Amino acid sequence: MSEYRKYHCMECEHIYDEAKGDPDSGIAPGTRWEDISDDWVCPICGAPKSFFKLLA
Repeated sequence: MSEYRKYHCMECEHIYDEAKGDPDSGIAPGTRWEDISDDWVCPICGAPKSFFKLLA
């Protein structure tokens, strides 16, 4: 698979890094963005997954 990607929250600028995952929310390191449930929210501000954009 290709390199891991990063996504940022447009509300609080939190970065979701696929390589690191979000262990505090039960998302293991290496979890791809598309494999995260659509009801996942930003662990910092609670914004929905749809508020995240791919970092270029």
